[in-house]
Order: sequence, then C-alpha cells, then structure tokens
Amino acid sequence: MIFFSFAVRNLKRHWIRSSLSIIGIIIGVVAIASLGIMGNSINLLVANVITDVGDTVVITPHTAFVGTFAGDPRTATDAAIPSREVAEIRRAANPHRTIPVLQGADEVEFGRGRSGYARIIGLAPGDIPALLNLAEGQYPRQNQPGALIGIHLAREYGIAPGARLRIGGESIRVAGVLAERGLAFDINPDYAIVVPDSWYENHFGVSDAYPVVIVRVSDIDEIDTVKEAIESRLNRRKEVVDVADSREILRQYKEVYRQITVFLLAIGGISLVIAAVNILNVMYISVTERIREIGVMRSIGAQRRDILRIFLYEAMILGLIGAIIGGVVSAASGYLISVVALDLVTAGMAFGEGLTVFDPGAVGYIIFGMAFGVATSIAAGFYPAWRAAHLNPIDAMRAR
Repeated sequence: MIFFSFAVRNLKRHWIRSSLSIIGIIIGVVAIASLGIMGNSINLLVANVITDVGDTVVITPHTAFVGTFAGDPRTATDAAIPSREVAEIRRAANPHRTIPVLQGADEVEFGRGRSGYARIIGLAPGDIPALLNLAEGQYPRQNQPGALIGIHLAREYGIAPGARLRIGGESIRVAGVLAERGLAFDINPDYAIVVPDSWYENHFGVSDAYPVVIVRVSDIDEIDTVKEAIESRLNRRKEVVDVADSREILRQYKEVYRQITVFLLAIGGISLVIAAVNILNVMYISVTERIREIGVMRSIGAQRRDILRIFLYEAMILGLIGAIIGGVVSAASGYLISVVALDLVTAGMAFGEGLTVFDPGAVGYIIFGMAFGVATSIAAGFYPAWRAAHLNPIDAMRAR
C-alpha cells in the first residue's frame, strides 16, 4: 500500500491539476451514460408503442424511395392501389382475408365548440371486427352506420358511445370506442375515426383506389407463402406494390434505433477521449517534474514495476473518482434528458405515459460509462508511467 499512498500524496500536491483531470473524466462519463440512456429510452418507446401484428401482411403502392427504412418521409406520396390490383391481391391471398383501407382527413366537431382535424379511416363493416377490437360500445352495422373513435381521441374530447360527431359538417353517431392498439404498421386508429366504407365514399366521394391493403393471415407459418404469391402475381413485369409483414418492418425500426444509440455513444466517447488526452498530458508533466524523485527512489531499491505502479495508481485514482461522480451525475442528467426526449418524440401523446428510463439497460449504460472512464484513464497514464519506470537512475538524479 505504500506505493498507493505515494500516488495519493502526489495527486494532493497538485490538486488543481488533478481536479481538472477528474472534471474531464466526469464530463466524458456523463456524456456516454446520458446519451446511452437517451438512446435506450427511445428504443423502449418504440418497443412500448409499436404493435407487432405478426399475422399481418401490408401492401402499399411502390414508390421511388423503397429500400430505405419504414416511415421514410420521402415515401409519403398520393399513390394508391387500384381496385383491379386489390382484386388480384385477394385472389393471390385466398383463402386469407384481404382488407382494403380508405384513409383521409377532415375537420371534426366534437361538441361544445371543440373541433380539430382527424384522420378518417374507411373499412368494410365486415372487416372492422377482424382488424380492430372494441373498448366499449358496438361495431357499426351495414344498415345502421356509425363511427368508431380511437381511444386516445375519445379520452381527449370526452367522447362516449351514443355521442354525435360532425365530420366535415355531416353528423354521425359514435357506435363505440376502439381499444388501444399502439403504433401498428397497418393502420393507427388510436387518434383516428373509423367509419364504414359506404359512409366514407358518400362523404369523400367514391374511390377506385386504396392507399393500403391489409392481408390477415390465419396461419403465421404461411406469411412468407402469401407474400411470395402476391409478389409473383402483381410484380411480375415491374414493381407495382411493396409487400411487407410487420415483423420485417419492426426489424427495420429496431436497426435504425440501434444505429442511433451507437451514434450517441460515439459522441460521448469522443468527449472521454479528450479527457484521456488531458490525463496523458497531466501525467507526462508529472513525470517530467519528478525525475529527481524517481531517481532517488530507484537508487534506494525501488524496482521499475514499483515506479510503474505508482503512476498507474495515480491514473486509476483520477479515473475512479471521475467515474463515480460521473455515474451519479449521469443518473440524474440521463433521466432529465430522457424525459425531455420522450416528450418531444411523443409530443405529449398518451402512449408515452408510464414509460420508465431506469430499466436494466439504462443502468448498464451508467456502468459501461464508468468502466470506460476508468479504463481510458489507466490507458492514458500507461505511457507516462512506462517512461518514468524506464528512466536511468543516475541520469534522473542529475536532472534539475
């Protein structure tokens, strides 16, 4: 322990220089841990709100920007799938259910002077129960048209079954409230209004094309077979539609957010490398200032490994103090950053409620940041320690 006490003494003698090195380590650890926690929180949000509808195949019009990632805003066009191609999809997917989807938007009056624009989804009455579940109320019938309101929209405006809405000036009764579905890759009804396709076409005009066609596969093992059948029937000569299942799209999103997390960690790592350069500089100066002291220690019997150990202890102590303080600070700052990031991503929507950032993954980033901080400090101090250990004792004692 005598060499450890020497290291502590030397750091105390130059406490200002040591403090600056510790601050650098703190900043690096906080950067890595906080940004890692933020990336982990975004991943948790995606896992929390995305519904992996494993029995669903989604067919969309082919666009010029395919092969990027799901949700790429460049793919947002007015393209649609004509009815004749929907019929081809139905034949290719038989005996599985094919569900063409109409989508639009209009101003909705919710009563008491409250209004706003909402997405309107049109579905055949027989397809609605196969695709969506109810929280309360009943499904609209063919001879009794009614609307189904998304659960978050219903909560926001206090809408219950039996209420009446005005969509684009046209009144319609609310038949039921849809169960929460999360962010799915076929349709997202939580903040939308679902109406029968006949009402939709009377309101918006008869449509001969659909922006999305959904196939519900009764046996998950047949998904790939259904996709191949649709591809071979519609995309024989040229790319007409894009065919994907929710598992494939979910993998794309997870890969995107994994890359985001790696990028954030790399940014934090840069700040820790800068701190390591500072420690290297401090340790090198310390060796230069203590050449005579090193020569005296070597002359009274200290071995090279003992000198090496003293300087490595100094670097390790700097790293440990910076890592511990940085770990505590990053726990608080990571939480605050994550709360702000989640609020921005969810824009205050209900599906972000109750999402915690302190899961094992978040704690893991704090531990990783601390360990990386200590390891970087020791690595930065290795060359000055090696140089000190290999000084010639006689030449060191002659130094001024």
